Amino acid sequence: MKKVLVCDPISDLGVNIIKQETGLEVDVKLKLTEDEISAIVAEYHAIVVRSETKITKKILENAQELQVVGRAGVGIDNIDVEAATMKGVVVVNTPDGNTISAAEHTVGMMLALARHIPQADQTLRQGLWNRSKFVGVELRNKKLGIIGFGKIGSEVGKRCKAFGMEIIVYDPYVNQDVAKRAGVELADFNTLLRESDFITVHMPMTKETRNMIAKDQFAIMKEGVRLINVARGGLINEADLYDAIVGKKVAGAALDVYEKEPETASPLFSLQEVVATPHLGASTQEAQVNVAIDVVHEVIRVLRGEPVQNAVNIPFIKPELMSVVQPYTVLTEKLGKLATSLAEGPIDDIELKYSGDIANLDLSSLTNTFLKGLLRPSLHEAVNYVNAPLVAKQRGIKVREIKSSQAEDYTNLITITIKGGNEWQKSFSGTVFKNNELRILRMDKFSLDIQPTGHLILVMHRDRPKLVGQMGMILGEYEINIAGMQLDREEQGGKALMVLKIDQAVNESVMDQIRKIADVKQATYVSF
Repeated sequence: MKKVLVCDPISDLGVNIIKQETGLEVDVKLKLTEDEISAIVAEYHAIVVRSETKITKKILENAQELQVVGRAGVGIDNIDVEAATMKGVVVVNTPDGNTISAAEHTVGMMLALARHIPQADQTLRQGLWNRSKFVGVELRNKKLGIIGFGKIGSEVGKRCKAFGMEIIVYDPYVNQDVAKRAGVELADFNTLLRESDFITVHMPMTKETRNMIAKDQFAIMKEGVRLINVARGGLINEADLYDAIVGKKVAGAALDVYEKEPETASPLFSLQEVVATPHLGASTQEAQVNVAIDVVHEVIRVLRGEPVQNAVNIPFIKPELMSVVQPYTVLTEKLGKLATSLAEGPIDDIELKYSGDIANLDLSSLTNTFLKGLLRPSLHEAVNYVNAPLVAKQRGIKVREIKSSQAEDYTNLITITIKGGNEWQKSFSGTVFKNNELRILRMDKFSLDIQPTGHLILVMHRDRPKLVGQMGMILGEYEINIAGMQLDREEQGGKALMVLKIDQAVNESVMDQIRKIADVKQATYVSF
């Protein structure tokens, strides 16, 4: 008999599914502390949580029989995924259960913002009849900028087209074919900011997206723009938003999420131009039922030893192949992250060539892992090892595997080629040496020997004297230490690639200065 511990309130329908499953027992124990869970976790094979309970390293260290942690929702910030992975515990979530709820809440917030509905309601309840104070704007013929066109963003787009809005989209993983089918127009980030009357954000919270809309971005926007955030707090810098509203650059904002939650005292709440709700995007009866049912089914699949749809940490690999494939799983995820940094626009086509001994194995898990590494920086919890091929397909990305038993100069070699239509193409290769040492060996025509760890700056340039010194001067001004450097060139004075290993992260202002150096063609920062 296997036991399931439910630590946070979920729909009774989900609990009943576990009760009806042969060979399973379920205990619902709410509001337990870390110590209380640690004391009893050894007897459980599965844990189900929402956002309240934290599954920490300490809890996982005491889990002797634990096979799976299920999160009834999308975000997994309350689960130590790294510790779970090291323990061999599968972490699953439910990225689809609240899609419609979040999309509908976004549209509701947009309407409330456009027509001052909460403010008008409040003053009427105070005994004031003040129609002239709350003159709003129509959505019809307005341009809506959607930042992030995944499941929720695309559902928002469908609904807003019905209002007669013109939709423009920024999403680095959506190509023209997908946009055409959806009836929307693709735009770069700054164009969207500059042209939109309304802007709604549907991105995950990552170090790349934190404060993606701040002072500099508000400066680009048109006068009187309105913003909606039902995604994640911190995507929009709250202090800068306050200043933009007070300065009349922004006509108003509708916020459901905040940098720190729970939030009850934000300065934004003092502004009449702000519509605010306490993180209600997924708070519908239907969404709560959906995520409970979805997570329970995923947990049961893991306990049965079946493949799952929404594993966020462990790809499905046959046990007998794990020792061979696992090092390449780490490599392909890093190659995916590298591809994200090197891409010069939306990716339309991906070729993964597996050469050497590994070509005789089923490598679908490696392809999935590469796609997860590629898509995760933008889509975060919405993409995982299992659903990555589907997410890529939805974005119009063609993916194909090629296998060869011969790997020139190496036992095994993985070569990735990414393309953006007929506009650009990038190719790079990697392998695993003895003792599971990962290496990136080639980028386009340039030979390298790079460990994909830490912080790297990749600079495509014309080979000439003094350029390396100029790079060093810029980094030195910012007190950024260079830990190592590699160079390769096609010929003297020709195309060249410089790879700098540095001791810390760099921001866009540093990279912009590097890009302004004469003869620098492209400069990319990659953090592994």
